[in-house]
Parts: sequence; structure tokens; C-alpha cells
Amino acid sequence: MTNDTIMEPAFLLPDLIEIQRSSFRWFLEEGLIEELNSFSPITDYTGKLELHFLGQNYKLKEPKYDVDEAKRRDSTYAVQMYVPTRLINKETGEIKEQEVFIGDLPLMTERGTFIINGAERVIVNQIVRSPGVYYKSEIDKNGRRTYSASLIPNRGAWLKFETDRNDLVWVRIDKTRKLSAQVLLKALGLSDNEIFDALRHPEYFQKTIEKEGQFSEEEALMELYRKLRPGEPPTVLGG
Repeated sequence: MTNDTIMEPAFLLPDLIEIQRSSFRWFLEEGLIEELNSFSPITDYTGKLELHFLGQNYKLKEPKYDVDEAKRRDSTYAVQMYVPTRLINKETGEIKEQEVFIGDLPLMTERGTFIINGAERVIVNQIVRSPGVYYKSEIDKNGRRTYSASLIPNRGAWLKFETDRNDLVWVRIDKTRKLSAQVLLKALGLSDNEIFDALRHPEYFQKTIEKEGQFSEEEALMELYRKLRPGEPPTVLGG
């Protein structure tokens, strides 16, 4: 092999920012329209007027500054967004249409970044679990099988119910310290009969009651507050 030999690359490096550009392209072509249509129409409290957003016909004006100028001026590289709207008077049948300014929409640069107040920013993708119920079964160090169920909502606190080696049922709220599942269920206003009727294996809950003792709804609210806000005086209203 001579010094003039050209080595073939071992692999071709893909365009690592194409995923950012293609994602933003989808947002402009489809996602933004879907979002505008998701809350249209808006009805006033009397039910007489309806405001429709015609998202598929939205318009973007030319940006005021290009990328370099936005950086120099400590400005945002963005475009003005206008959406056609239709106001319908359901009593008279009158219809009015008007193009409305919604706001400034930041644009993505060729580098897959955004210029916000003169600073270059990038969006970092994050993988999160989809909302739903996740069940898990494990063998502990003593060879006993334990079970858990995680409840993940669209918004709000995560709940994780789990059994221990003594077959007691516990719950964690947003990965905090565990507390008796009885406390949470009683704090929600459920009675023993309602809880037992809903369980396929009520013996687990029975063991929990025998171990923890009975809780009234007020006692459960106080205990829940103590667990979630340690160091603060517990109150029923706060729970």
C-alpha cells in the first residue's frame, strides 16, 4: 500500500440531525394542523356563538431576520403565524371569516437548532413510558414471588402498587416512600366492602388490614398527608 492509496470508509455516517428536521417538517405539515383542529370549535358560554379555526389554511409570513441577523440582534428566528377563523352565530346563521394573528413561531435552522433571543438551542428527545397499567412479577432473594402494578396517567402522579414477602399490599405515589394501600384507598372514600368486592384476591388486603389495623377516611387522609408532606402539620383538608 502506498501513501497515495485512498482508504474506503468502514461505514457511512448518517445525517444525525435529519430526525430533527423531519420531525419539524411533519409538525409544520400535519402536527400543527391537528393541534389547531383539536380545540375547534370553541363555543361561548351561551352556546350561541361558535369559533372555528381553519387550521389547514394557516399561513406563515417571511421571517423578519435571517439566522445570522437574529443572532446579532439577540432576537428569535421566527415567523408570524396567521390562521383563518370562522365565527358562526347559531341564532341568526350569520357567518364572519377573518385571518387572525396567533403568534410568532420559531423556525428550525438547517443545523436542526432554534435561535431564541440570539442563543442557539436544540431540542433533546426523551423516551417516556406510554400511559397505561404495567404489571410485573419477580422472585425476591428468599425465593418468594412478589407482584407490582404501575399506573401511569397522561398527567398527574404515578401510582405503583406492590406486594412484599409478607403478602402485604403497599403503594408508592410518584416513587415516594411506600405506604399502606389501605390508606390510599380509604382516603379516596372507599369502604372495606367496596374494596373487597373489586379484588380478585381479597386475602392480600385482609392481611394488610390485620397488620395495619382499620383506618377511617379521615385517619387515612391524615396519614396520607404525613407521608407525602413530612414535617408539616397534617390536616384532613390538606390530605
